Amino acid sequence: MEHLDILIVGGGMVGSALAAALSGKGLKLAVLEQTAPTAFDPTQAPDLRVSAISPASAQLLERLGAWPRILAMRAAPYRRMQVWEDREQNGTLFDAAEAGVDALGHIVENRIVQLATTACLQEKDDIRYICPARIASIVYSPKASRVTLEDGTVLVARLLVAADGARSQVRDAAGIGITSWDYPMHALVASCEMEYGQQDITWQRFTASGPQAFLPLTGPHASLVWYNTPTEVKRLLALSDEELVSAFSATFPQKLGGIRQLLARGSFALTRRHAATYAKDGVVLAGDAAHTIHPLAGQGVNLGFQDVAELADIISRAVSEGRDFADISVLKAYERRRKPANLAMQTGMDAFCFGFSNNIPPLKAARKLGLKLADKAGPLKREVIRYALGLPR
Repeated sequence: MEHLDILIVGGGMVGSALAAALSGKGLKLAVLEQTAPTAFDPTQAPDLRVSAISPASAQLLERLGAWPRILAMRAAPYRRMQVWEDREQNGTLFDAAEAGVDALGHIVENRIVQLATTACLQEKDDIRYICPARIASIVYSPKASRVTLEDGTVLVARLLVAADGARSQVRDAAGIGITSWDYPMHALVASCEMEYGQQDITWQRFTASGPQAFLPLTGPHASLVWYNTPTEVKRLLALSDEELVSAFSATFPQKLGGIRQLLARGSFALTRRHAATYAKDGVVLAGDAAHTIHPLAGQGVNLGFQDVAELADIISRAVSEGRDFADISVLKAYERRRKPANLAMQTGMDAFCFGFSNNIPPLKAARKLGLKLADKAGPLKREVIRYALGLPR
């Protein structure tokens, strides 16, 4: 039996970043991860699962020492984002220059982010990284939760951190409920090789059946995302590569250029979840264990990294002030900072998605007017961009 100050269950992007952020505080830490990410090989085709890493998230990763590692592998900066509706190609253009930043963000494969953050925590002497870790049971007890692994290892933690994703075992063991519902659409994701070189712009188009997105990757590669009904996504997945490329070419705007080759494809269902509470005495939730969001604007992992920054700050302050970092009074401060912000982003993305995914004439007219006004909003547009990027205004 090993006693720990903090046990982080889940060593993905959020869990590993949190561990690295808490290192050097005089705490005994451990991270449990079920499966290690596959090593990076520059000759590999891009992964299907990618994230739009915001400047605020990049700043956090820079402080942890992970961002240089990511850039040494691969990341595609995008400096512009075009948003429009249907076949019209005017809409609104968001430009990094308007917000006074070099880039609106970087499209990075999730595995690469995890590789970088995991490498950071593995350098720390005060963090024990256990991978592969197969959990046999989790017994929640205020400030003495017990996690038993299948190999017989027993870990007892003053603070148990749930960073184990949307179907969190820790959250369930602590008896924390969630509100959730399924969106009436699935996401079809395809990794493609395009007929032109690396782009610095991401495109988002709204149709009655759901949004479509183009995300630039390194070199001539791109990620295409097509939100549609579960039935239509299933039909599209059954097509041959040539037929699916033809469907993309017929539906996506011509300005995206031609698709030379389809490299990989996949799909996933979309579910919104939000935990009833982010903390109990001796347990706290972060990232997808606390909230999942419509992936429309790629804000999911950025919200998780904002959780990391706040939680690490609150725990560090408590330790420096001699307070009990695992006490509910400390952990509730984290919830007060993060829960309203996460809920606001969830609600905003839902309103944006459902507000655009229909053909109701009054809404359609209002949308077109809104996009035109947004494009000419000047200083207000700058503030909106900086808010979305998580930057000070």
